[in-house]
Amino acid sequence: MTLACRSKVGLYRNCMLGRLKTILSNSLSDPEVVIEGESVPVRIRRNPRAKRISMRADAVKREIRITMPHYTPTNVALDFVEKKREWIATRLNSAPDIAPIAPGSEIAVEGESHLIEWREEWPRSIRCGEGMLRLGGPRESVEARILRWLKGEARRIFTKEIAHYCDKAGEPVPRLSLGDPRSRWGSCSSRGTISLSWRLIMAPASVRRSVIAHEVAHMRHMNHSPDFYAWLDVLFEGNRKAADQWLKMHGTGLQRVGR
Repeated sequence: MTLACRSKVGLYRNCMLGRLKTILSNSLSDPEVVIEGESVPVRIRRNPRAKRISMRADAVKREIRITMPHYTPTNVALDFVEKKREWIATRLNSAPDIAPIAPGSEIAVEGESHLIEWREEWPRSIRCGEGMLRLGGPRESVEARILRWLKGEARRIFTKEIAHYCDKAGEPVPRLSLGDPRSRWGSCSSRGTISLSWRLIMAPASVRRSVIAHEVAHMRHMNHSPDFYAWLDVLFEGNRKAADQWLKMHGTGLQRVGR
């Protein structure tokens, strides 16, 4: 009886070691696949809570991201990529050209296109109005100053709108963290911080407000349950599904500005 138990324990241990070796095989460095002549890295992330393989093709970073259960072998992920090759190519080709920030080009501010006008003799500070961003000073610092101005506008407007939705929700106003993430537009931490992409300042106001209301709603419901969406619909005055669709269609373009 003792020998039989030891035998079972040994088999179980060998099984677990075999599974661990399978998981770790080929995972020390990210594999690459060739999509229409371009070598594209496959970033694999194993998540113990994942129940299936999910994939994202990032047209901006030019990479494929896989999230899958922790026990899934790397070759299964690569087989999944192979089956989705046409879809991946379509996604990677969907990225618009990099949008430069320079005199004569256009940039969106709250969903409205603005022409960048520059003359060296004009004041260095940025003036926004009548569909134009006007500024002077050194030409070589035009991009940096416009980006700095956009981020300042983002912080000013986001702070005001977070306070608005918190007042509506009966929640204390959290700290705002402004960043430039590529994979999400906003997040809300249990520690009382709302993080938002500064690039939302280029989106229409209704789209931006939808994201902000979404994060404020998470202060009561830290999930995406029916109760969360019911509460979000109370807070947000617009059409959140239309806002989500706008970001799906135009979000990649926002990510290309100034890259």
